[in-house]
Amino acid sequence: MASVDVVDIRKSYGLQEVIHGVSIGIADGEFVTLVGPSGCGKSTLLRMIAGLEPISGGSLRIGERVVNDLPPRDRDIAMVFQSYALYPHKTVAENMGFALKMKHTPRPEVEARVKRAAEILDLMPYLSRYPRQLSGGQRQRVAMGRAIVRDPAVFLFDEPLSNLDAKLRVQMRAEIKELHMRLQTTTIYVTHDQIEAMTMADRIVVLHDGIVEQIGSPLDLYDRPANLFVAGFIGSPAMNMLKGRIRTNAGKPGFETDDGTVLPLASAPAGADGRPAIYGIRPEHFSLGGADVAARVSVIEPTGAETQVFAQLAGQKVVGVFRERVAAAPGEMLPMTPDLAAVHLFDAESGQRLN
Repeated sequence: MASVDVVDIRKSYGLQEVIHGVSIGIADGEFVTLVGPSGCGKSTLLRMIAGLEPISGGSLRIGERVVNDLPPRDRDIAMVFQSYALYPHKTVAENMGFALKMKHTPRPEVEARVKRAAEILDLMPYLSRYPRQLSGGQRQRVAMGRAIVRDPAVFLFDEPLSNLDAKLRVQMRAEIKELHMRLQTTTIYVTHDQIEAMTMADRIVVLHDGIVEQIGSPLDLYDRPANLFVAGFIGSPAMNMLKGRIRTNAGKPGFETDDGTVLPLASAPAGADGRPAIYGIRPEHFSLGGADVAARVSVIEPTGAETQVFAQLAGQKVVGVFRERVAAAPGEMLPMTPDLAAVHLFDAESGQRLN
């Protein structure tokens, strides 16, 4: 195992810089997820760590070594790709042990390592099968087993669950997390799916347009997003964002929307009266009842465990998520009171957090 230190890493294609001085410190044994929308640079960054893309600037250290110029085979890493990339003419055992065989590892050691990985991943009954005889989840486990047998210092995962159906993705998320807890190997995991990031990672790195927007634990990012981008990206359904400005009336803070509706605030930054801002509230932080705020119902979606209410509040679209069964028809006014302790304020111009 080893730590990974990414220091002011940059990547350029000609004159076009796509990674703008990213710095991330990853502790030995930590599970870190790189998350962001398509084109944000997360896979490019992972490929630079793997040695598959040259580094244009900055320093990359794995353990005690600076590895900027080392080829992938000398970095002591193992990578699991979105594509399973299995040899169709080789059995599961042969696929898993192929890298060791190419390094002229003694056959008994290869067999021992393959058996150990197969036991960890519940692949023992399938060692003599070919990839075409396996399900998608089993193939992904074989790809993971191929990485495990190498006993690397760092695991790299590049959107490994994208090709699986929704039910299998949930199962594989748990299996990868359980695998990490068992092996305690430093893991860097790339995904565009913020649910994967939230449920699996020790820490999340949110990337956008080649820069780091925020680094923190899943709940840190969820509870205290640093800016509008992180607030809108982390969480499903997404945080509600209402436009308006901060108003103070007789010393009591409030938020006035563009149509004049006043929403309650527990507090506001000093000297912020009249400041254009965004009022952020997550869907589950509304409660039913109260006379201060009411929304006009557009659509109600009962899911069994909860009810999602799509509505218009102060002339702007909002979503509320309630554990209660909501009996309201489209067009009705529904009292939806925000939890003041869970309100987020962001500067309307910069997008940075205010409270």
